[in-house]
Amino acid sequence: MHLDALSDSARTGDAPMSLDAVRQVSRAVSAAHQFIYFAPESAEEAAGLGVTDRGAAYLAFRSAAMGAVPWQVTLAAFYNFSPRAVRAMAGVWDAAPPERWQAARFLAAGRAMRRVDVQLTEGHLAEARSLIDPVVAGADYAGKVLAAANASVVLPPDPLVALWQQITVVREWRGDAHLVVLADNGLGPCDCLVLHTATGRLPTALARATRQWDDEEWDAATARLVARGWLDSDGVVTDAGSAARERIEVETDRHCAALWAPIGSAGARRFASLIVPITDAFTAADDAHRPTIN
Repeated sequence: MHLDALSDSARTGDAPMSLDAVRQVSRAVSAAHQFIYFAPESAEEAAGLGVTDRGAAYLAFRSAAMGAVPWQVTLAAFYNFSPRAVRAMAGVWDAAPPERWQAARFLAAGRAMRRVDVQLTEGHLAEARSLIDPVVAGADYAGKVLAAANASVVLPPDPLVALWQQITVVREWRGDAHLVVLADNGLGPCDCLVLHTATGRLPTALARATRQWDDEEWDAATARLVARGWLDSDGVVTDAGSAARERIEVETDRHCAALWAPIGSAGARRFASLIVPITDAFTAADDAHRPTIN
């Protein structure tokens, strides 16, 4: 189905967006984007810029679209990292300016997708772009810092990497919206991470290693969630906690309905199906079958 095959109401956003369609396309976008954090090509390109620490490289790659911001800005934009974790990026802009980090990220993405042999024909690439481009162009970027930064990046000439960058924009848009919902629900940076791991969406060991909240901070966040009835005394998520976490996801979906409105529910579902080959290729290569990184 091409964009011109969609109904007028879906194309213009006159029909209400299905939250199920929003969730479907959001999951597909996250899955197609996340390989960049695990692919060996990312570490190789970072090493080429003189940075071998994976944490610092992650922070630099993901921050690069914002320019040479101090680590405190990255901390604010990423939300659930501890200050001690984000301080690791000190010096990355001395190793190479953000423009080189962004170029290296594109190189890593292209190399990785071709190594696993992502199967997207020229026609499918063109159709996917006909759907995602109006979404990116029509998005409201107020308060969406990482999304706006990525939308400002000049798309690379490689069609597959250009599509991946547009996927990155909408992935970060949902992430930016999610932070608003977390804050509105009184879930601070460590609290939201503890709840996220308690629901099984992210391994605790990975969260602790990458976000670097210490034992005292982790325990304090756990105690706050216990007091809310979202975790039990053993730190296990309660029914109320699971319901709260799902409510937060639904609230985020509602925020994102406006994002996908330019192509409607049918367009969002079609886009989700078009980018599945990216995820399938990495899953087949056993290279990105990893927990979602937020």
